Amino acid sequence: MRHFLHLVSYIFHPLFVPIGGTVMYFLITPKYSSLEIQSGNILPIFILTVIIPIIFFLILKNLGVIHSIFLPTLKERKYPLYIQAILLFLILYKVIPNNFVPELFYFFLGLLAATGATLILLFLKIKTSIHLLGMGSILMFMIGLSIHFEINITLDISVFTLFTGLVATSRLYVKAHSKAELFIGLLLGIFSQLIILKYWL
Repeated sequence: MRHFLHLVSYIFHPLFVPIGGTVMYFLITPKYSSLEIQSGNILPIFILTVIIPIIFFLILKNLGVIHSIFLPTLKERKYPLYIQAILLFLILYKVIPNNFVPELFYFFLGLLAATGATLILLFLKIKTSIHLLGMGSILMFMIGLSIHFEINITLDISVFTLFTGLVATSRLYVKAHSKAELFIGLLLGIFSQLIILKYWL
């Protein structure tokens, strides 16, 4: 059971949230998107939010700044969150405008806002579950897409809600977070997307 829950934490790691939300959008949207637009968004977003953070992680680990991909301490979380905020800003400023998809633009804007809020809480010595922040962000984005395109993806939303509960269980089981930290992370993810819904619905 312990190995399974550890695996869940890896599969739904926050590192994969930006690319996961992007791929999910192109799978769900009924709008026609050319292969050029899809690849013009997916490839650079994958490089900026998966490949580059992994490289930075290896550098920071070799420097002794961080020791685990799950960033267990407040001190370890600071630099990866700075890097994430900068990369999200680059996506909003450089990547999406070249192949503009409004829904993705606001999704990433919500992620940037949630990352900023997490950093503020970090300086207040409040630890937040970035796993649940990511799950909450995608969950709210899915609900928004369902309303926006008037499509029934209730089953997908239900399954992802189940996965969110599974991730929360795994984080509690391995004693990575308290219930309050998980709740704060989930709320940040949901509300960061909910607040900007009015701009693209």
